[in-house]
Amino acid sequence: MAGKFELYKSPNGQFRFRLKAANGEIIASSEAYTTKAAAANGIESVKKNADSVIVDLT
Repeated sequence: MAGKFELYKSPNGQFRFRLKAANGEIIASSEAYTTKAAAANGIESVKKNADSVIVDLT
């Protein structure tokens, strides 16, 4: 099974998403969004930009 994005409403009424690995571990979580559409756009942005270069700042 591949990883998955979960879009959910937090207790304060805002929308968030998290990315879970195939083993169920949360590997990324989002900021809070005021609308579900904005959170869905955030997911699309992560998917689009996930194939990026690694910049080592150490």
